[in-house]
Amino acid sequence: MNLPRAARRGLAEESADRIRDAIFAGHFPPGAPLREVELAADLDVSRGSVREGLALLAREGLVRSEWHRGTTVIEVTARDVEEVYTVRAALDRLAAITARTAAGPDDLAALTRIVDTMGSELDRGGPHVLALDIAFHDAVYAASGNSRLIQAWQAVRSQVYLFQLRRVAVSPGDYLAHVVVEHRELAELIRGGHHEVLARTAEDHVHSARRALLAHLAKNCP
Repeated sequence: MNLPRAARRGLAEESADRIRDAIFAGHFPPGAPLREVELAADLDVSRGSVREGLALLAREGLVRSEWHRGTTVIEVTARDVEEVYTVRAALDRLAAITARTAAGPDDLAALTRIVDTMGSELDRGGPHVLALDIAFHDAVYAASGNSRLIQAWQAVRSQVYLFQLRRVAVSPGDYLAHVVVEHRELAELIRGGHHEVLARTAEDHVHSARRALLAHLAKNCP
């Protein structure tokens, strides 16, 4: 497989972007090795730039480096899912209720626009809609106006994306059947819903995804 060559900006950051995109596209599945020499050749950058890029992805929790074993994409384990989604549920609750107070008209319009786009592009498939799903949550965090909350989301965002890709892969019909309704409800509650209803709905949205993925792992991973 040939990856797109990196543009000559910050090569470590550009390398991280390209490798991350390749992971999300399924070119490097969970557990796959990421070899510096091969990546450097594909990206047309130095091994040092690749190494720094992988270190950035490790800080995102997307890859794991071990002495004498190299770097691999993280596995999707029940423990990891529990940890990440529990953190995400708390963050999403706070982001939603903060956005309810802080969001301006442009923020609210952006949320509605993303949900409308989801609805019109369901036939493009789960991975495409998932990108819009993540964009919706990016917009909620941005609307909160809380820079530290946004940083906390960024710390788990890549892991959430990878785990949700697994969920979409194993049950695309279930995911697509609920994604628009759930996000439209969140957008409407952020626009003017009851505080406690919004908080509960934001948490339930995350825990529903967690339960679906854990059920798959329990069924398919001895």
